Amino acid sequence: MKITMAHGSGGKSSAQLMAEIFGKHFKNQILDRMEDAAVVEVTSGEYAIARIACSTDSFVVTPLVFKGGDIGKLCVCGTVNDLLMMGAKPKYITCGFILEEGLNIDLLDKIVESMAIQAREAGVMVIAGDTKVVEGNGGLYINTTGIGEIPKGCKVSSSNCSSGDVIICSGNLGDHHACILSHRMDIQNNIQSDCAALNDIVEGLFGAGIDVRTMRDITRGGLGTVLNEIADSSGVKIELDEESIPVDDEVRGFADILGLDPLYMGNEGKMIAVVPEDQAEKALEIMKATEHGKNSAIIGRVMEGEGTFIKTRLGATRRFDVLYGEGLPRIC
Repeated sequence: MKITMAHGSGGKSSAQLMAEIFGKHFKNQILDRMEDAAVVEVTSGEYAIARIACSTDSFVVTPLVFKGGDIGKLCVCGTVNDLLMMGAKPKYITCGFILEEGLNIDLLDKIVESMAIQAREAGVMVIAGDTKVVEGNGGLYINTTGIGEIPKGCKVSSSNCSSGDVIICSGNLGDHHACILSHRMDIQNNIQSDCAALNDIVEGLFGAGIDVRTMRDITRGGLGTVLNEIADSSGVKIELDEESIPVDDEVRGFADILGLDPLYMGNEGKMIAVVPEDQAEKALEIMKATEHGKNSAIIGRVMEGEGTFIKTRLGATRRFDVLYGEGLPRIC
């Protein structure tokens, strides 16, 4: 068997690659949790002095610049969001640039400036980096590693969900996926990427004392893949209401024409929060009051049992699995 583009989709093929190759050789108690970021304790002698979240990611999006962002903004937002999903306060970020011969220096300057602006807005400091130049056709790839501090008592995890919990989505799905595909196909529309750091939503939830069970940003593989991973990790059943899932009308029309399902479309500025039922309305109100959560909606519930199901607009209930196949490669 050889690597295919499906292995980069964020779906079933990606998960198999992680388990059968990387998981086999790198297996340990931290990595095996398969969270958005690793959670580790910093110790001094016998005493734990801090808990930190650490995440690394590589960004290979095509095109480099798109409506609503560019690869520089994207790499900061993606890394910051992975830290936030563990309840951490993002602090530091590193960046490694792989530059292909022929890359326009003015374009590189604009992308690095975009990255710097987004880092300041997200409250992180770029503290280390590396640059390599390789043969190619003017492309650019960026690797980032982020470090954040987890407040005392915060125990957000994909394994924390229990029956009765409520699932809240922070906004319209599929914007980034539709934006990138529109650029590649030279389709003219008003769809912009949702690329954003979600500090305001997370800080709002924790600042109000919401007992957040789980948070995940909805990137490659889409909402369907993320919720399957959470259901497996927590050993629960998840049921969605299709009518409640927010999707912009233009994105929905775009998806219908191309036969895409917003449930599996990638995003770069959306998240889900799983909260106790008695705090759901308060959590929703908090999220809707933020810049990046104004279209938030309660989309489903956690139940006893196993599997992931969705109530369709026609009143039927069907099971949904993780993304299978290629999806849209090089989306981030």
